[in-house]
Amino acid sequence: MDTIVNYLLKSRGRQIRLADIPRYLGFAAVLLLAGCAVRPVNPPIAEYHRGEGYTLASRRQFAANPNLVILAFSGGGTRAAAFSYGVLEALRRTEIVGPTGKREPFLDEVNIITGVSGGSFTALAYGLYGDRLFDIYQKAFLKRDVQAELIARVLNPLNWGALSSTGWGRSEIAAELYDKILFHGATFADLDRGNGPLISVTATDLATGFRLPFNQGVFDILCSDLDAVPLSRAAAASSAVPVALSPVTLNNYGGTCGFHVPPWLRRFENPATMPRPAARVAAWLKEMEVYNDGIDHPYVHLVDGGVSDNVGLRSVMDVLQAYLAARLIGEPTPLDHLRRIVVFVVNSQSDPSIDWDKRESPPGIVATLLKVTGEPIDRNSDEAVEQLKDMAANWQLLRRIRNSPAFAAKKDPALSAVMNAPNIDLHVVDVSFGALKDRAEARYLDNLPTSFVLPDKAVDRLRAAAGEILRESPDFQQLLHATSATSLVIPAKAGT
Repeated sequence: MDTIVNYLLKSRGRQIRLADIPRYLGFAAVLLLAGCAVRPVNPPIAEYHRGEGYTLASRRQFAANPNLVILAFSGGGTRAAAFSYGVLEALRRTEIVGPTGKREPFLDEVNIITGVSGGSFTALAYGLYGDRLFDIYQKAFLKRDVQAELIARVLNPLNWGALSSTGWGRSEIAAELYDKILFHGATFADLDRGNGPLISVTATDLATGFRLPFNQGVFDILCSDLDAVPLSRAAAASSAVPVALSPVTLNNYGGTCGFHVPPWLRRFENPATMPRPAARVAAWLKEMEVYNDGIDHPYVHLVDGGVSDNVGLRSVMDVLQAYLAARLIGEPTPLDHLRRIVVFVVNSQSDPSIDWDKRESPPGIVATLLKVTGEPIDRNSDEAVEQLKDMAANWQLLRRIRNSPAFAAKKDPALSAVMNAPNIDLHVVDVSFGALKDRAEARYLDNLPTSFVLPDKAVDRLRAAAGEILRESPDFQQLLHATSATSLVIPAKAGT
C-alpha cells in the first residue's frame, strides 16, 4: 500500500494534474487486483478405507471404555465460546474419585465434543491444545476484539484483490485471522495424532440445508482427506453467518474413491421394513447420497452450522437413533460395548429483552430480520434438547422393564423390542442460562449480543455462570452418584 500511496503523491517527482488522477487510480486498482488469492482446496483420497482417519471408531480409548461422554457446544459468538470454556473449566475442577481412590478430572473422561459456530472455536482449540488451552485461550481469543480485527482486514485495500478472486471471500479472510491468533497452521491431522476427545464441528450446506460435520466419516463420502483441512477453515465454515460472511467452499470428489455405506447401516436404506427409529437413519443416508456424486455436485458451499443445528445435537441424536434401530433388529453396532452415555448440552442460547409490544412503532428491518430468522433456530434447538431428554427417559424405562424379574420370567418373543432395547444408561445434563437461580444474572447473560467481541467482565461472568450451573445441576449430581464416585469442586477465583 505504501508503494501505491507514494506513487500517487510523488508521481516520480512530477506534480499531479487533475486530469491524471483517473489514470493513477486505475494503476492503483491494477496493483490491488494483482493481489489475488487462490482458494484453499481440500485434497482427494484415492481409495476409501472404512474406519481410518479422524473418526470415533479409530480412537483407541473409545473401544476399551464402557462410558461415552459427549459435550455439545452451541452457537452464539464469543458468548458461546466463553460459556463452553467455563464448562471445560468446571469439569477440569471436578475431580472424580474412582474405586482405587485415585482422583482425576472429570474432563479427562470426555470422549466427544461437538461444536457449532462460536462453540466450535472452544471445541477445536481444546482438541488442539488440551490443558494448555487454560493458559492461552482468554488472551488469544475470548478477551480479544476479534470482530474489529476481522472488519479491519475486510476493509484493508490490500485484501480487496483477494476478495475479488473466485471462491475466496470474507470467510477466507476470517480463517486467516483465526489461524494467526489461535490455530497457528494446525490441521485435523494434529487432532488425529492426539489422544484427546474427538472434535466434530458442524456447518450447513447452503444449497441443500443439510448438516455437514467435519469428521472423516462424512469426508469419506466426499472422497476427501479431512486430515489436510486447517482447523481455522472448519471454524470459519461453522461460524460463517450468512450475508455477513461468505460461504466456505469445499471440493466434492464423491464417487471416485469407492466409498460404500458401512454394512450395519445399509440395512436402513429401506425404512419400510425397519422399526420406526430407522426413518431418521434412512433420511440421513438419503441426504448423504447427494455427496456421492461429485460430477453433478462438484462443490459444497458451507455456512454457519447454527442454521441447521444450533446446539450441536442433531448428529448425536442421529447416532443414537441408528444405534436404537440396530438394537431393535438385533444388528451389531460399534456402540454395543457401552454401558453409559452422558451428553452435556451446553446451550448459550439467549433471549434478549424486547419492548416492541409497548410501542406503537414497529421494529426496524434489521431487528425484524434477526427475529424472524433467529426464532425458528431457537425453537428447533429447544425441540432437539427435549427430544434428547425424551429419548433418555424412554431408554431408562425400557431398561428398567427389561431388567425386572417379572419380565425375565416371561421371555415373550412378542416383546422382542423390549428384549433388544439398549442396555445403556443415558444421562442428559442441561447447561443453559435458564438454570441459573440468580434471575438477574440470567437476564444479563440473555441480553449479551451474538458477536465476536464482549467486555472482559462479561466473559468472566459467562465462565462463572457455567461453573455455578454445573454445581447446582441435579442431573450432574445424579450422574456423579450413579457412577459411584464422589466429586471435589474447587471454586474458581473471581476474575480469573
